[in-house]
Amino acid sequence: MNKIILLFALFFTTFAIALPEDANQPIEIEANSVTVDETSGFNEFLGAAEVRQGSLLITAELIQVQTNSDGVETMIAKGTPDKPAKYIQSQENQARFIEATADLITYDVNEGMVYLVGNAYLIQGFDSFSGDTLSYDINNDKVIVKGSEDGTERVKFKIVL
Repeated sequence: MNKIILLFALFFTTFAIALPEDANQPIEIEANSVTVDETSGFNEFLGAAEVRQGSLLITAELIQVQTNSDGVETMIAKGTPDKPAKYIQSQENQARFIEATADLITYDVNEGMVYLVGNAYLIQGFDSFSGDTLSYDINNDKVIVKGSEDGTERVKFKIVL
């Protein structure tokens, strides 16, 4: 039980979040099973895993969390072909939630970056982006999308006026 409380405390103190009030919200993690390795700081949540803090929601079949003495470093969400990993969070400068899906989502907490790999799709405001890979800079509200290296998947961008 102390391991779970420690993990919650680490999450709570290190999340780089978009809304100031999110930092004051408790962290809730649900999954079918959890493995916590205090020595390495590696934590794995398996089976319909969900991480919530305020407006932040990350869901996937598997979520891996790497921590260090300062707190959470990265979160990796791995989806399935039928159910991709998902990232949702409210942004101060956006009227709508940022919503993203991909086969693999990596959230670099310290850098404030979200990396989407494989069938990457992101909705920002009323615009949408898709491609093979996508990088979203949370702090600067910037999106970088790339098509596949073999050219079979091109970048798509939709603007709603």
